[in-house]
Parts: sequence; C-alpha cells; structure tokens
Amino acid sequence: MLRHALDERTELKLLEPRHAPDLFELIDRNREHLRRWLAFPDYTKSVDDSRRFIESRLKALARGTGLALGIWHEGRLAGVIGLRIHPISRRGEIGYWLGEAFQGKGLVTKACRALIDHAFGELKLHRVEIHCAARNARSRAVPERLGFRQEAVLREACWTAQGLDDLVIYGLLAREWPPPPA
Repeated sequence: MLRHALDERTELKLLEPRHAPDLFELIDRNREHLRRWLAFPDYTKSVDDSRRFIESRLKALARGTGLALGIWHEGRLAGVIGLRIHPISRRGEIGYWLGEAFQGKGLVTKACRALIDHAFGELKLHRVEIHCAARNARSRAVPERLGFRQEAVLREACWTAQGLDDLVIYGLLAREWPPPPA
C-alpha cells in the first residue's frame, strides 16, 4: 500500500525521506500532546531524526517486516499509522498517532480499517494486533470500534509520561474481518 484514499479529504501515503520536515514539524508542534502516551517525541529532536525513522521504515518495507504511512488530511500531515509484520507467524501489529488538532474526525479508525484490509487481503496475514496504554481511552476506542477482542493486559508494561501503565492487547483474526454490521 503506497497510497490509499480514505475519503475525499483524507489519504494514506507511504512516508518518504522528503516528508521528514513535515513529520518533524508535526511532532514538534504536538510534543507535549504526544509525550503523554508515547516515548518517541523525546528521541525525535531534529529533521534528521525524522528522516532516519522514515528510512528505517522503508528498509522494513523492503524486508517485508513493516511499513509506515502518513495520514494526510486536507493536504496536511495529520499523523502516522504503521504496521509491524512478523512474517513467520503471519501476524501484524498496528500503531498510530495523530496531531492534537486532527483528533475526533475518525481519521485513525478509517486508516486502521484500510490497513487491516491490506493486512488480511494483499499481505495474507492471519492476525492483527493493536497495543494501547490502559489509560489511553481514545486509543483503546479504535480497536473496540473495529471489532477487535481484548485478549490480554500486561501489567506495568507501558511507559507513559504519567509513569508505568498497563498495556492492553487487542487481537483480530482474518476470519473475523470484516465484522458484521452493527
């Protein structure tokens, strides 16, 4: 999946080195917002750091072990969604984040739906997981909305700005996708 329209105003695009300035600017502008649940803002201190991240994800794509896509809304980079692939077990793990101004528009849910379709369709994965900090209600709402099952809670396995938090693991099998209409 190199490019995918989610709706008339939103698309997923493979992150490329030329996107590093946009990515860094989005992270820098949302540093405190992101830091609340994620560690990477503390390690992304320059455009070069963003470029290195993108290059590492392109290498993962070439190896068949992952990809990173920008979520572009109205022509602006709004966030990132990625898929780490474990080829031997045919399992993937989706991770995502958005800039604060882009929350509440359904962007992550749409992006996850497209990436799940890709994972179970083109990539022929058997299982997709989403891991979330237990106290991150917005992030947890996404897999719950998409029909994932909560399968495990790993105690104090997630470091957040508030300290250690439990990590909730959601799972979805290919045969469960798409979920029946509600």
